[in-house]
Amino acid sequence: MPDRLRLMHVHAHPDDESSKGAASTAKYVAEGVDVHVATCTGGERGSVLNPKMDRPEVWDNITEIRRAEMEAARDILQIRQDWLGFVDSGWPDGDPKPPLPEGCFAAMPVAEAAEALVRVIRQFRPHVLTTYDENGGYPHPDHIQCHNISVAAFEAAGDPDRYPDAGAPWQPLKLYYHHAFHRERTQAMSDAMIAAGLDSPYLERLEQWKPDPEHAARITTKVPCADYFDVRDRALRAHATQIDPDGPWFHCPIEIQRECWPTEDYELARSLVPADVPEDDLFAGIRGTSWATP
Repeated sequence: MPDRLRLMHVHAHPDDESSKGAASTAKYVAEGVDVHVATCTGGERGSVLNPKMDRPEVWDNITEIRRAEMEAARDILQIRQDWLGFVDSGWPDGDPKPPLPEGCFAAMPVAEAAEALVRVIRQFRPHVLTTYDENGGYPHPDHIQCHNISVAAFEAAGDPDRYPDAGAPWQPLKLYYHHAFHRERTQAMSDAMIAAGLDSPYLERLEQWKPDPEHAARITTKVPCADYFDVRDRALRAHATQIDPDGPWFHCPIEIQRECWPTEDYELARSLVPADVPEDDLFAGIRGTSWATP
């Protein structure tokens, strides 16, 4: 389909595609956009964060289970998805932190790891690419490496002299960073819950989380997607090892979220088309123009 817009999200682990940007993904899919997720690792060294799933047989089969969870979330979101095939680095716990496991994703040279993503970009040919900021959204080594290879691949995919065996060149036009979790959104949800007569689970966190105007200023693009929060939550629940249905992900009623913060938020990090920020569309400057065709 030459006129179909294409969006690619690059994520570190299965479940990240559902916890970051899933409602805007569902919105774009409903509008006819072709959406692809590139998942860097299989989440092999991830924890079981749902106490109801914390059983020996789950730990013994965590790789297969997480792949099945990803397939279920993929079907809910109605997206395409590819595994880049890297090995989860795990969360380095301790002081000082231990060295990264040999051969893991975060320990790979960026130029080497970026080739797999360049190959998928050249196959799918996205107009827009999203990933995490330089801090990984949070400082998991796989998230930081995901940022590193996404930026490298964005720069390399259109260059015929780079990775010549990875397919015909294709240059994405815009690169965004997710800003799914930030203080302003959390404060808005907390205030709205209290106004509705509910207890806010966020008060202690907000007390410790000082305002950061510089971070708030990085958000350039707010995609209205409140109508798709239910799809996001169904995709989240598909990752049963990672998401406790009775946990903090779902403390704020969806109706309140729709009222107080009806967007998912991004930072436009790079644009090769004219960009006028603030925006409400990842395809602003592309949609309806000659840029939208191959």
